Amino acid sequence: MTTDGTSAPDGTDPLLERLRALDSCAVSDALDAYGLSTVVLGPRPVWPVDRVVAGRVRTVQVGPRRSDRPAGHVGAAAVDASGPQDVLVIANDGRLDVSCWGGILSRAAVARGIAGVLVDGACRDASESGELGLPVFARAVVPISARGRVVQHAMDEPVEFGDVTVRPGDYVIADGNGVAFVPGPDAPRIVGFAERIVAREAGMADSVDRGRPVSEVMHDSQFPATEESGS
Repeated sequence: MTTDGTSAPDGTDPLLERLRALDSCAVSDALDAYGLSTVVLGPRPVWPVDRVVAGRVRTVQVGPRRSDRPAGHVGAAAVDASGPQDVLVIANDGRLDVSCWGGILSRAAVARGIAGVLVDGACRDASESGELGLPVFARAVVPISARGRVVQHAMDEPVEFGDVTVRPGDYVIADGNGVAFVPGPDAPRIVGFAERIVAREAGMADSVDRGRPVSEVMHDSQFPATEESGS
């Protein structure tokens, strides 16, 4: 689905395809330009992911187990409900003492074609995620199981990921540089401006290669401005 609730005839999201052609640095710069602080510091790829991961956000809120009654496993329902346009965002308040994502979930996510997984906390089975080719970003890798310790409290509801409020249907991009969320209503202008940044930086790189002094190439006057800035 697109931000206006429509889809392309083939079911793809054209804005998501444009986001996937960018990287987190360009998107971070675009967020800066519009005064949006939705870059999250800390989560890193748990294996050497060599590509950009981007998708629509699907949220899972995790928290302490509150009863001894049997419960579904953290993230399992979200995996079953997700597909190639989705990135699962697992919010566990940054806890590092217990995993809330592991190898079996990674295997199921690959079967569903899920684009990637972001964990505000810890995961385990990092090597298995790598062998499966599923990008997983987390704050830590630990061997300690979620079972009996934490459970899923909610799904497809707004969550706090680091100090950023993330809503279902927002966009996210993650790579070796970091993680940047893009609020759904802002996505068209952020993606468009990030594309301008990428084009400008390509020109700057060409200028440097041709011998123009980098002090001129990287001067503030050489960077694009938003339409709101009036320049």
